[in-house]
Amino acid sequence: MKRKVSLKDIAKEAGVSIATVSYVLSKQDKSGVSQQMSEKIRKIARELNYTPNLIAKSLQSGKSQTIGLIVADISNPFFAQIARIVEDEAKQNGYTVIFGSSDEKASKSKDLIKFLMNRQVDGFIITPTESSEEQIELMLRQNVPFVLIDRFFPSIDTNFVVIDNYQAAFEATKRLLVNGKTRIGMIAYATTLQHMKERVRGYKDALNEAGIEESLLFEVDFSMASDGVTSAINNMVKANPPVDAIFFSTNTLGVIGLKHITGLNLKVPDKVAVILFDQSDVFDFFYCPLTHVRQPLAELAKMAVNVLIQQISDSNRKPSKIKLGAELVIGKSCQ
Repeated sequence: MKRKVSLKDIAKEAGVSIATVSYVLSKQDKSGVSQQMSEKIRKIARELNYTPNLIAKSLQSGKSQTIGLIVADISNPFFAQIARIVEDEAKQNGYTVIFGSSDEKASKSKDLIKFLMNRQVDGFIITPTESSEEQIELMLRQNVPFVLIDRFFPSIDTNFVVIDNYQAAFEATKRLLVNGKTRIGMIAYATTLQHMKERVRGYKDALNEAGIEESLLFEVDFSMASDGVTSAINNMVKANPPVDAIFFSTNTLGVIGLKHITGLNLKVPDKVAVILFDQSDVFDFFYCPLTHVRQPLAELAKMAVNVLIQQISDSNRKPSKIKLGAELVIGKSCQ
């Protein structure tokens, strides 16, 4: 097997010391070596197909230039888009991203954090799962740089970048009320996570403000979402009187729900109005343009990367607690 080219090989070819080669290749224009010699060294490195020893470099600098990203469900288009934007933004800042998906399981999240720590990542961007508070608190005690994205724990003093879920849900529900809907159902995940609780709170407060005391909230288990959504919709349409609108709290619940609504031959918005949280390419194929809450994914992901990089550079900085607004995109499904 061919031996890997070393700094010593380049130094011998260029007639300079190993230290000089190291300065030129690591510090580039700030090496202090003449431009002519720097260009000569870089030319020799290219000709010899030199590749740096990243492990040695990370040991020397104390930085691996990698970020660990743990999302809740990479199969969800929402998290897939966040992952792509995080990767692009990190690359522009000189970082490589290592991905992981917790599948909404605290045990898997814990294993991923341990694995990525062993890989010496410089910091984490995490979508926390339910019951993962202990993991987050441990990272704080260990002074590990991280930022929570999409969700956070109010009782833990951390970096986070999220949207104003309460206001987004309040405005979505209010839109249905303004359009004359009074029997508004909501389908959400049964969870203690703050983002979902805030969406439910926004829905309920909008109803209360309109003088509607009865909420038609159905909460479904993540692991049995399909059965839960189907059962919830069946109960809603069989109620007396039946619902005249449904608010789906996530895109995945919306996809399941729209499929079942179509199967029941319920026309949107004639028989039932619909509003959804988030977007999905699948929605483009639905016969009725859908009203939905659009989250600022690019801003959300880019800001998370920037907050993390600042934390890596200054471990003593105060936590950044960022809450972004969302946009209600009006279609024809809530008329």
